[in-house]
Amino acid sequence: MEKSDVEIIAAYFKGDSEALKALFGRYLKRIYNFVFQYVRDAADAEDITQEAFIKAWRCLERFDTRKSFKTWLFCIAKNSAVDFIRKKKTIPFSEFENDQEQNTLEATLADEDPLPDEILRRADIGEKVNGAVKKLSAAYRAVLYLYYYDGFNLREIAEILGESADTVKSRHRRALIMLKEELGGRNKAF
Repeated sequence: MEKSDVEIIAAYFKGDSEALKALFGRYLKRIYNFVFQYVRDAADAEDITQEAFIKAWRCLERFDTRKSFKTWLFCIAKNSAVDFIRKKKTIPFSEFENDQEQNTLEATLADEDPLPDEILRRADIGEKVNGAVKKLSAAYRAVLYLYYYDGFNLREIAEILGESADTVKSRHRRALIMLKEELGGRNKAF
């Protein structure tokens, strides 16, 4: 059975230097992908991801083990990305595509083994969804990304973004309504 984050942290504090490596390895790719959605540049995302893990390591003694480590780490990553953006003055969350220009929102909604006609239909829907998502503000895109791509619940998203749970629920609902309106309201995919 895989150890929990709290168990790994405890092992690290008991002198197991490999424990921290395992813990950070568990989240490295997800944090990088999350940060990349803010900065849209691979090199910057790597730097910010590294900075986020360094901050987490430095503050690990202050981590409240009664809370979710994953949420805490994503909050640090979000704050690091926002700080970078403020310094650089770029626009965050320009779209939901990864390095390979794949629509990550569409990928999380896709079936395992689609038929060829389904693949063509989904490609068309994916382009429409991606275009509609691009028109949303960064606040709405952040909620959608964290919910659909990374699997956080709305309470965790509220904690990560430093917003109230009601605000995040409202943004999620409004984002879906705006997507539905943008897509014509007739699309059965929504």
